[in-house]
Amino acid sequence: MSPGSTEASVAPRPVNRRLTLVICCLSVGVTGIDLSIVNVALPSISRDLHASVGSLQWAVDAYSLVMACLLLVSGSMADRFGRKRVFLLGLTLFTLGSLVCAMAPDIGWLIGFRAVQAVGGSMLNPVAMSIIVTVFTDRQERARALGVWASVIGVTIATGPVLGGLLVGATTWRAVFWVNLPIGIVALLLAKRFIPESRAARARAFDPPGQVLIIVLFASIVAGTIEGPRFGWTAPWTLGLFAVAVLALAGLLVVEPRRSEPLIDLRFFRSPPFSGANAISVVMTAGLSGFLFLNTLYLQDIRGLSPLHAGLMVIPLALGQAVSANLAGRWVASRGTRLPLAVGGTLLAVGALLFVPLTASTGSGYLLVVYAVFGLGAGMISPPITSTAVSGLPPDQVGVAGALAASARQFGASTGVAVTGSIVTGTGTGFIGSSHTAWALIGGCGVLVLVLGVLSTSRWAMAAAARNGRLLAAAAT
Repeated sequence: MSPGSTEASVAPRPVNRRLTLVICCLSVGVTGIDLSIVNVALPSISRDLHASVGSLQWAVDAYSLVMACLLLVSGSMADRFGRKRVFLLGLTLFTLGSLVCAMAPDIGWLIGFRAVQAVGGSMLNPVAMSIIVTVFTDRQERARALGVWASVIGVTIATGPVLGGLLVGATTWRAVFWVNLPIGIVALLLAKRFIPESRAARARAFDPPGQVLIIVLFASIVAGTIEGPRFGWTAPWTLGLFAVAVLALAGLLVVEPRRSEPLIDLRFFRSPPFSGANAISVVMTAGLSGFLFLNTLYLQDIRGLSPLHAGLMVIPLALGQAVSANLAGRWVASRGTRLPLAVGGTLLAVGALLFVPLTASTGSGYLLVVYAVFGLGAGMISPPITSTAVSGLPPDQVGVAGALAASARQFGASTGVAVTGSIVTGTGTGFIGSSHTAWALIGGCGVLVLVLGVLSTSRWAMAAAARNGRLLAAAAT
């Protein structure tokens, strides 16, 4: 399955590596934008489609949840049937999903169509990484290419609200989906012409039990968190969902080690950098997605700003993320991953905690400074995650590790929206009063990133990763 394996097919024409990188970045960039661009449109969607806060949470989480559930199997399909073929299929489904989202007649259809989008999106992120790893054979060039790719994902998530504000302010909320069509079509045409076909010489077998357990685990956690305020946290329905999640996790721990080719190789998690990177992916993305979700409701519903004004307000967040992502990429190349993870976690925590005393009349200047600080933190964390995740692993396991990290990131996004949305709807104290707890929780995510970043990049962690990598390599021979 892994992109580092011997390829069964070779492109008939010389490969333009830089153009391939641009196409991969364009394709995953549009999926990154879609994680956050919808946030600015949520108040407009609520008014137009008469949607509750819980329905809005599902409109956001249907996308990230389906992505998280299918990323691993999509990577396996690409290695088996051809990475270019699956990549093109993903672009097609994502673009068609965007089209039907733009025409959704009610919130139920919109949620369903968002899931269609996500099925296509799940075929882009891990497959693009495999294509990059396959095309860039030089180790240093590959590291730089992966750094650029990781930075694009982070920056596009941050720019989504700005673009969404411009589009919704100028037209309607449906424009946040229409904009994907020309980007998707251009990426599809370029990918069809310039990306080389490749597949693993020996593709990993499908693991239906593992895939089902992953879907049940992720879906039950998110559903229980979103619906908890509506049904009650101690209601049988809510407790049942969390019980199912526990059983699914137990099933993974029992079933996967017994599979000859498991969907999730639990031996990877013996590597502290790998485990730390996945935990950081969940925590950081949960904090970022929760921040963007709450901030949209605050700016438009509490402050009464227009979508355009709300989008312009968060420009410092997008700029901060773009600047720090670029700087973090350089730090990873020259100093390793510990510094950007530590600095990023600190800034993330400070930015969120500065929002704890938020009121309905907090000064705009204060908000802009907080956005910049939080954006600097979020951008600093994205580039080192991939590098940390694959540290010490055999080259032929890079694709699997990257797909797991991407799944963790998507699961974090859905969890962040579910948790913060549940906090502001379930306390009965109004948005401002309940949001203090949510902002503090997001600040805690930053602190956790700092701690995990330091631990997972320590000498002990790197030595343990190297030992685990040697064991994995020996087991594969």
